[in-house]
Amino acid sequence: MKRMASLPFLVFMLFSCTKEQKPIPITQEDFHASVDKVTEVMVHDIFSPPVASRIYVYPNIGAYEILANNHSGYSPLAGQLEGLRPIPKPDSKNVNFELAALIAHMDLSRMLIFSEDMITSYRDSLYGVWEERNREEFVASKIYGLQVSDHIAKWMDKDNYKQTRTMPKFSVDTEDASRWQPTPPSYMDGIEPHWNKIRPFVIDSANQFKPTPPPPFSMEEDSDFYKEVKEVYDISNEITAKGDTSEEVAIAQFWDCNPYVSVTRGHLMFATKKITPGAHWIGIAKIAARKTGADVARAVYTYTKTSIAIADAFISCWDEKYRSSLIRPETLINTHIDENWEPVLQTPPFPEYTSGHSVVSGAAAVALTSIYGDTFAFDDDTEVQYGLPVRSFTSFREAADEAAISRMYGGIHYRAAVEIGVKQGRDLGTFVVEKLKMDTTDQIVTK
Repeated sequence: MKRMASLPFLVFMLFSCTKEQKPIPITQEDFHASVDKVTEVMVHDIFSPPVASRIYVYPNIGAYEILANNHSGYSPLAGQLEGLRPIPKPDSKNVNFELAALIAHMDLSRMLIFSEDMITSYRDSLYGVWEERNREEFVASKIYGLQVSDHIAKWMDKDNYKQTRTMPKFSVDTEDASRWQPTPPSYMDGIEPHWNKIRPFVIDSANQFKPTPPPPFSMEEDSDFYKEVKEVYDISNEITAKGDTSEEVAIAQFWDCNPYVSVTRGHLMFATKKITPGAHWIGIAKIAARKTGADVARAVYTYTKTSIAIADAFISCWDEKYRSSLIRPETLINTHIDENWEPVLQTPPFPEYTSGHSVVSGAAAVALTSIYGDTFAFDDDTEVQYGLPVRSFTSFREAADEAAISRMYGGIHYRAAVEIGVKQGRDLGTFVVEKLKMDTTDQIVTK
């Protein structure tokens, strides 16, 4: 007859089993999945492009700060970003910093979107797995991740976003023929007219990279401005005449990234949901990190640097949009040239100059080039889930140039907004890259 094991022996065995719990593995794919979930929710909730940039940047910064404070290869952003103070140090030695960074990312993301339940259910499914694998490490990492999340949230709360929610809508001036007017089919008010009041991250002010003005408004046929209007009309007619074989139409559709597209069928009007320009470049950041086999820290660094450049680019661009408040091609072409003309892309609901996608693409491309070099070739599959094919590029700059010219092909921007816009973005991106000290292995960037 076997004897029952003694109580001390059982305690020893229980203690041994506890100590043998395996560390919780976190990979770059876990972060890609978290960022993808945020994108999914933003598309569901239909956030504007500027607001979407804010939703990306704070969670990325929170995750990055945790890793940078515990990784010799990276420098924290505290003291480099406007108003950001050092994050707290962990109280426990059992913290898994990659796990804590991921938890902070999810928690901050949850605060910034409408459909919190979508993030919460995703988070809770992971919590269960992690706790079962190693409860002690999970609890310590969760406590620290939420502590940092709270720290970042308090900083975030002071960026003037809440104040801009109560500011007046943009006032349309129908007496000035050059001023922006709402466009079909939904004739929405101009979105985020006060975005230039959002606290910048790296740039000194919203107007630091104020672009040169567009050509003086004139509908005289020999004026530079009229020639730009007519160019949009002529290009549109030329490329649509090619039908389904038009490469220019394919480019326009690939870079559309308009979350406000409205479809009218009979008496019904509904929105088709798409990613924003910033979301497209966040997708490219994921492609770069994945292609190079980046570890967790480098993947988070990639997202963070890119999203900071994007966020400041939107602040800069929107400052100019509502300063110049320039009328869109669709309005002028319908009034003065062809009342039945429609652009290839639906005109988004804000002023024309400069092109937001051009500015943001220019800035994001510089940020990514600083990490992966100026000859980084990649296949962009970001739009596949929205029914568009893969496009291939030999560099981030090439992709930014195509994104910029796509706005002319789409019939929603004049040439000046495209060319000056991408320069505005590149100048801003270069400033961000040169001012931020994050990783000593970054490439040297040229505009």
